[in-house]
Amino acid sequence: MSLVTRKAPDFSIDAVVGDGDFKKVSLGDYKGKYVVLFFYPADFTFICPTEIQEFSRRYEEFRAANCEILGVSTDSKHSHKAWIKNGLGKLNHPLLADFNKTISSDYEALIEGGVACRATIIIDPNGIVQHASYNADLLGRSVSETLRLVQALQTGERCPVEWKPGQKTLGKPA
Repeated sequence: MSLVTRKAPDFSIDAVVGDGDFKKVSLGDYKGKYVVLFFYPADFTFICPTEIQEFSRRYEEFRAANCEILGVSTDSKHSHKAWIKNGLGKLNHPLLADFNKTISSDYEALIEGGVACRATIIIDPNGIVQHASYNADLLGRSVSETLRLVQALQTGERCPVEWKPGQKTLGKPA
């Protein structure tokens, strides 16, 4: 069953922020904001750093849209810190350490082998899942499309194919 239109599963978990600091992060910390929760398979891999770094580079665009970004993998907080210190670099968004695989499982992103697939979940300010997409490991996601989806949701109106901010919508739902 799809997560879309359902209450987002709550969590409180260790994360790594900035250039390697540990912090406890809860979904409730972001009440009143949109949240992009993006899952990726593993630290020290090939496609994952391109996505993580692009979300970090585009962080201010998401923040301007009242949206926070949270990256999630089943790696430990120590693995996240080591990767940040040894190649990934300082990030503008947290990396959540779902070592017990609870969040990945709750958001239906856990795949055979015990890692998360590439999943993108958009949660609205009321804690409702408004978008969920899942990619195979070989397919990197589009950060631009994720931002466009957040912006479309914020109109509160029906947005046609290829809609972009500033373009006409199809009006409010009845």
